Amino acid sequence: MEALRRIGGLEVEVYAYEPGGATAYVQAARALRGRYERGRFDVVHAHFGLSAWPSLMVPAPIHAVTLHGTDLAHPRSRMITLSALRRLDLVGVASEPLATTIPRWSIKSPPQVLPCGVDMHRFGPMGRGDCRRELGLDPDGPYLLFPADPARPEKRFDRAEALADGVPLLTLGDVPPERVPLLVNAANAVLVTSEREGFGLAVLEALACDVPVLATNVGIAPEALDGVKGALCRRFDLGAWRRALAPHLADADPRVAGRMRAERFSADRLAGDVADAWRRRLVAETR
Repeated sequence: MEALRRIGGLEVEVYAYEPGGATAYVQAARALRGRYERGRFDVVHAHFGLSAWPSLMVPAPIHAVTLHGTDLAHPRSRMITLSALRRLDLVGVASEPLATTIPRWSIKSPPQVLPCGVDMHRFGPMGRGDCRRELGLDPDGPYLLFPADPARPEKRFDRAEALADGVPLLTLGDVPPERVPLLVNAANAVLVTSEREGFGLAVLEALACDVPVLATNVGIAPEALDGVKGALCRRFDLGAWRRALAPHLADADPRVAGRMRAERFSADRLAGDVADAWRRRLVAETR
């Protein structure tokens, strides 16, 4: 949203609510209908498939959604998500592979790839020792980072734990967002061991910080990591991953040339794609 606000000619208002089962979405629908009963928006854009239903309570010429992965992968969420899509004028997905999971009958027109992108203003190289001291870690390390909540089964914490093999493994369970760049830069490497990813923002956040990243070949990882020396993108194999990780654990301050690659997927650049998609749909609506 911050990237969209940096684009000239756009006014963006955000309505956010905490997830929490069906009750949260019903309450959001009621709140939205009461707050915005008089239409004053050109576009209402929901994020995550279940949020599409409450967003329909807000009058607008264009209703859009971006699907992020779990909304199409989880059986119950998928059913509810697909049932909403034909009511929408614009369906976005976080990545090309995710688009292939949407049946054609469920949408009016083909989905568009509209990922959110990495915030290059927040994520960048920082002194590894400084970050460790700020976090209360041993400045001499080594440390590894699992950039997700270990409780999420699709992220496969078990793989990362086996790979770490006793090396301290940092995680992002209840970490405040502003602390995440510190943890990325504190790590010798970031381990993205996911079974699946709708997009895979953690890969780009590591690249933006020039921190080595090892990732399974899902989501954006194959494209983002292609040709980046010191990075790994392949299906999980403990032996092969340990061999790729070893040089980063032996180096006191391992880095890769990743920031320029991450720039291709910056929030500012991809926000422009979202704004263009809105404008094209509005033009088509007025014809």
